[in-house]
Amino acid sequence: MIELEGVPELIDPVMVAAFEGWNDAGDAASTAVAHLDREWKGEVFAALDAEDYYDFQVNRPTVYLDGGLRKITWPTTRLSVVRVGGEKPRDLVLVRGIEPSMRWRSFCNELLGFAHELGVEMVVILGALLGDTPHTRPVPVSGVTSDTDLARTMDLEETRYEGPTGIVGILQEACTHAGVPAVSLWAAVPHYVSQPPNPKATLALLNRLEDLIGLRIPLGELAEDARAWQLGVDQLAAEDSEVAEYVQSLEEARDTAELPEASGEAIAREFERYLRRRDGGPGPGQAPGGHATESGEGPSYLRDASGGRGRAQRPPRGGGESGKDTDQGSEPGTGGPQPGPDGEDDSSED
Repeated sequence: MIELEGVPELIDPVMVAAFEGWNDAGDAASTAVAHLDREWKGEVFAALDAEDYYDFQVNRPTVYLDGGLRKITWPTTRLSVVRVGGEKPRDLVLVRGIEPSMRWRSFCNELLGFAHELGVEMVVILGALLGDTPHTRPVPVSGVTSDTDLARTMDLEETRYEGPTGIVGILQEACTHAGVPAVSLWAAVPHYVSQPPNPKATLALLNRLEDLIGLRIPLGELAEDARAWQLGVDQLAAEDSEVAEYVQSLEEARDTAELPEASGEAIAREFERYLRRRDGGPGPGQAPGGHATESGEGPSYLRDASGGRGRAQRPPRGGGESGKDTDQGSEPGTGGPQPGPDGEDDSSED
């Protein structure tokens, strides 16, 4: 039985999860959850037992010095909670860890146990894959679900993928079988510049998450970091004529595919986001810069003093689980790379 002493009753909670490794190209997804945790001052209330789910020869523990004492941080998955202030306060349960090495069904069941005890209304899982998308264009983010009603009401794709999957796909299906509404958001990261971090992909995931759950997310310096990242890649591409030519070909393919959507829902969503940021300002009880309460401090939940973060395993170049007869797959309406219905990159290693 899961006991959550020290965690108060939550308000309309949504669980947002990301896992380092196979599902996290450029560290984009795990960085997005870390950003939410940092901006809203999340309080860790639980950590899964590392012995149950991780192979320490794959994800090794780290040793550090604390006041002259040697301590060990074990790779694991931690849960924290944040309260977002405003006229309609809402809580987020943030799950950040590493794709488990074993016992995936037990891993998902344990997370769903927390979701049930906390009254979570929806689970949103973030992921990132490598694909043939140019770094100079907006990052494609596709949203997929196994819930037919959710697909219709939230303008998402209904998953039809068949093939290898990662923990994101497994957790989404576990949610479906448990009757918990679940959505996966996937950002496509250019395969030719896959090294983390990728703040542009992280920013794209947060923007799509903001639209999905109806919360205004403080972005901090992410927009500036994304511009600096793109300028840096521009400079590197300009130094190699073959790379520059390849990027141009990706741009032409992407732009041609996007022409029919130039005045569609994507522009409408962007305009709505602009209006929210222009007129909304910090909501009542939300300090400038995105802190969750008037005092700028998050709620005092039970904290786990342990920290640490496993090293991500970079997925190799590959396409998405589109279920289509193509090498890379394409996002409907964009022609860009797309995760398939559960968003996994089927050319990556397990």
